[in-house]
Amino acid sequence: MKYMLIMRATDKAYAGMAAIDFTEMLATMGKYNDEMIRAGVLVAAEGLDEAAEGVVVDYSSETPVVTDGPYGETKELFGGFYILNVASKEEAIEWAKRSPITGPGFKTEIRRVTSIDEFPQDNEWIQKERAWREATGQL
Repeated sequence: MKYMLIMRATDKAYAGMAAIDFTEMLATMGKYNDEMIRAGVLVAAEGLDEAAEGVVVDYSSETPVVTDGPYGETKELFGGFYILNVASKEEAIEWAKRSPITGPGFKTEIRRVTSIDEFPQDNEWIQKERAWREATGQL
C-alpha cells in the first residue's frame, strides 16, 4: 500500500528553521531519506518552494479567482511530502515518527494513496488512465 506523508508546519515553525545551517539540514534529511531508501519503502519525496512564490486558485465563484501567496489566515502550510510503499498504515506512522523535523508547529498528515485498481475497471476514463500509466512505465 502507498501512503503519503504530508509535511506541515506553522509559519512560526518554518521561521525557526531559518536559524538551522542549510548543510546541516541537508545532512539530517539525507540520513532520514537514506534510511527509507535502504528499507525499500521510499517511492517519492519532494519539498515545496516558499508559500510566497505560490498561488491559490479558488473555485468558490463561477470564475476561478487566483490569489498570490503568502496566504492570509494560514495556520499551517504544506511544505513537502513523501510517498512510501509500506505494508500498513501502522508502518507509515512508524516512519513518520522517525522524521528528524519535529517540535512545536510541525505535523505530518498520513493519507493512503488509492490505487487505480480500486476504481471501476470498465470505466472509459479509468481505462485511458491505465493505458497512459502502462505506456509511461507507472504500472
